[in-house]
Amino acid sequence: MVLETPRLLLRPWQAGEGVIQRELWTERDPRVPPHRRIDANGSPTVFELEESIRTTDIWSTGLLAVERKEDGDVIGYCGLTDSGRAGAGEPELAFELLRRSWGQGYATEASRAVLESAAAAGHERLWATVWDWNTASRRVLAKLGFTETTRTEVDPVHGTTLFTTLLLSDDPTAAAQGQ
Repeated sequence: MVLETPRLLLRPWQAGEGVIQRELWTERDPRVPPHRRIDANGSPTVFELEESIRTTDIWSTGLLAVERKEDGDVIGYCGLTDSGRAGAGEPELAFELLRRSWGQGYATEASRAVLESAAAAGHERLWATVWDWNTASRRVLAKLGFTETTRTEVDPVHGTTLFTTLLLSDDPTAAAQGQ
């Protein structure tokens, strides 16, 4: 799958781009749980991330590389994933961009392309989870029309995960089930 916006190309990852994924891992907020950060042994390594790109479908069909057209550089990922936290057929929107690209509207632009693709594929509702302390991502989700539900997951060390939802169809029963 390839999606295009005026400034961005969303496409499958290439194995040699493990270095970009590694940079994302190194930039993560210290409040992010340890399993999503570089560990004391330096894992995941660039090699491990490149192997994941080669062998895991999520990097070719779900979480697409976000490439700036003008510069030709990959600045993160955006796409849909089945996190197992939502209902069947209701994937979760996920995005993460390198800090040097923050504040330029790329997360919103990439996510809009993913939402349009999801609607065209027949999805009626999407989910997104976000840490309560991640105000930038919460703003992006709000711009996209996601609304916070009453569902949360509290982690006393890392913060509270908020569940947001976006109705892509006009079915009012689907909206009521998400709140």
